[in-house]
Amino acid sequence: MVERLDGLVPEMMLLALAVVVAVLGLSKASSIRRAVPLLTAGGLFVAAWLAWGGKDLPPESAGFLAPSLAASLRTMIAAVGGVLALVASGTVDRRLEHDVESGRMPFEPLRASRGEFYAFMLLSITGAMLVASASDLIWLFLALELTSLPTYVMVVMGRAGRRGAEASVKYFFLGAMATAIFLYGFALVYGGTGSMQLADIAEIVASRRNLEGLDMVTTAGFLLALLGVGYKLAAAPLHLYAMDVYEGASASVTAFLGFVPKAAGTIAFMVLLQTAGGESLPAMVVTLVWMLAVLTMSLGNMAALQQTSAKRLFGGSSIAHSGYLLIGLLAGPGEGWAATTFYLLVYGLMNTGVFAVLAALERRGSEVEQVSDLGALRHHHPGLGWSLVACSGSLMGFPPLLGFVAKVWLFLAAVQSGHIALVVIAAINSAAGAWYYLRMMGMPLLGAAPSEPVEAAPSPWPARVAMVIGVLLLVVPFFADDLMVQTREAAAAAVMVLGN
Repeated sequence: MVERLDGLVPEMMLLALAVVVAVLGLSKASSIRRAVPLLTAGGLFVAAWLAWGGKDLPPESAGFLAPSLAASLRTMIAAVGGVLALVASGTVDRRLEHDVESGRMPFEPLRASRGEFYAFMLLSITGAMLVASASDLIWLFLALELTSLPTYVMVVMGRAGRRGAEASVKYFFLGAMATAIFLYGFALVYGGTGSMQLADIAEIVASRRNLEGLDMVTTAGFLLALLGVGYKLAAAPLHLYAMDVYEGASASVTAFLGFVPKAAGTIAFMVLLQTAGGESLPAMVVTLVWMLAVLTMSLGNMAALQQTSAKRLFGGSSIAHSGYLLIGLLAGPGEGWAATTFYLLVYGLMNTGVFAVLAALERRGSEVEQVSDLGALRHHHPGLGWSLVACSGSLMGFPPLLGFVAKVWLFLAAVQSGHIALVVIAAINSAAGAWYYLRMMGMPLLGAAPSEPVEAAPSPWPARVAMVIGVLLLVVPFFADDLMVQTREAAAAAVMVLGN
């Protein structure tokens, strides 16, 4: 186990940083408190650089997934996490800081939550990165819980009042049920194979499949585990919390929820599918993932079509994109997982961009939430208006934006693996989803201005992030070949690593 520490330097650094920012958030010096978000973002970018070096680690220092794939996934999570930290800058403890700066009240450390908020953010991101390094069922379970538990508190911290508390309670109780489901699945897998080590379980599953076939206890364990982990992706049928929680949380927290738990769930799916057979999955597992993909993208798009709230609309969009990710996962290791990894990265940027736009706007000190509030945005806030157009168009898969490149690659990988019917259903869903994405693209350009105009939020970081992402979605497609090659090479090495 000691040799594994060499591969966990980024995670250990983030855990130490979580302690530091929690303490700095209690400082009486306002300049130090204001530096907490930037310190968090900087630490995450450093962690991404360190994680990228993990692709050259020896197998004994890696987890179940190949070092190159694990390093790519961990780098992606840390890098996008740094961007999410910038989006949240200036949104936590905003009223408290305003009252302190105006002299209405002295600074009281017990009422401050900025430091704890960013500490919880770092802990959740660390958990997601640890999922990619998992080598046994206990590690995988604890990493998934470390990803989820801080987010329950972040929902409350990010938005004071009844709505934030209500969203957190809904999120927590459904999360507890999902945890029970996949933990019971892990117990059945252990009971059926007699091992906690993922590499050993994969060997046992392969040997039984070649002889008498996989037993029902182990198969049921994998089915329950996948169903429970689907909660992290907001996959049906455990998707019902997503739209309510997205609406109740602040925009910066919603951006975080839309990527980090989804990334952890996607990686956990990779680990479980690789353990269950990789390219030779049991028929029942294939059927389950196929049905989850169809239900998730269909229900997500249907729900989004009916929304007038921008947060709920993008909540439905997030559910639908989980269904698309499941298509790539089902396509299998190699090309399928390369496309899935690339799609997850692009989705992280697109999702962060749209919620950064929402976080950058307000009316009378409160975030804008309705689609109608974004009307004629290009006239009053042109940078944000065009960023929303670019991010919404990319989510739709509008050429030549980066989302189009990612979606085409994902669908082609599924076709190559023989899931043509699933791609046809996905194409129909994409066409249906185009309606609400075109609506979001049209509001800033052609929509009527709201009766009460929206204002720019005090913190400049959400607007800066939104505009940079908007430019990247337009420019990167012309230079995406190298990134796609790197992703394909990493996924091609997605084989079981023995001897952990």
